[in-house]
Amino acid sequence: MRLAFLLLAFFSLTAQREPILVPEISEHEVRVRQGFVGTELLLFGAILEPDGRRAGTNYDIVVVLKGPTQAIKLREKDRVAGIWVNAQSTDFQSAPSYFAVASSKPVGEIVDERTAAIYELGLEHLQLSPSGAIDPEEQARFTAGLVDLRQRSGLYRNDPGGVTISEGVLYQARIPLPSNVVTGTYTAETFAITQGRVIASATTEVVVSKTGFEGRVFEFSQDWPFVYGAFAVLLSIMMGWMAGRVFRLV
Repeated sequence: MRLAFLLLAFFSLTAQREPILVPEISEHEVRVRQGFVGTELLLFGAILEPDGRRAGTNYDIVVVLKGPTQAIKLREKDRVAGIWVNAQSTDFQSAPSYFAVASSKPVGEIVDERTAAIYELGLEHLQLSPSGAIDPEEQARFTAGLVDLRQRSGLYRNDPGGVTISEGVLYQARIPLPSNVVTGTYTAETFAITQGRVIASATTEVVVSKTGFEGRVFEFSQDWPFVYGAFAVLLSIMMGWMAGRVFRLV
């Protein structure tokens, strides 16, 4: 009984020596209005001992900002008889609509491959969950293709050195959100790492929502999809009919 008590006290004291992260974000809600050209989020916070004192060890920080997941189909183009046509394709069940990683140093210098894969610390460690049976080499090719496409559109980014740490306590990272981000809840995960081991983590959220006329149209399309689709078809027919009348009069 006494031995069990001593072990419990030991593990309790050991756990208390681990630092804590106190994260914050500059905007907890991003409103997408007409003419939205993107914005920049400031993720910042402090690394502290459990009793509130300044952390006595130097830590590296990695911040991962992830958008809502999407089910997507990726098609590969192939040239047949001089014409580009759709060839092979694959489905991804849960690809993040947005994925950005910022770190105080290149991730490869902070953790090993296994740890980076567990916490998805980097685009090369992104887990996209393809559906159905797929050859590993083919999966790697499609994954690389998706990452490349979204990097070029500004939706996926890797920023080694994007986190600055002041006096071993305060950290900050600036992560841009482009104009083509999707709406929904984004999660920002912050990891404190020392000697290749994640010793503390914390999560904050930011909501991206549409406002104004575009927001009302988006909400209507989500709440009443059949009515919205019927109205869109009817509007297209009316516009076509009006265009035909105009050309007849000219």
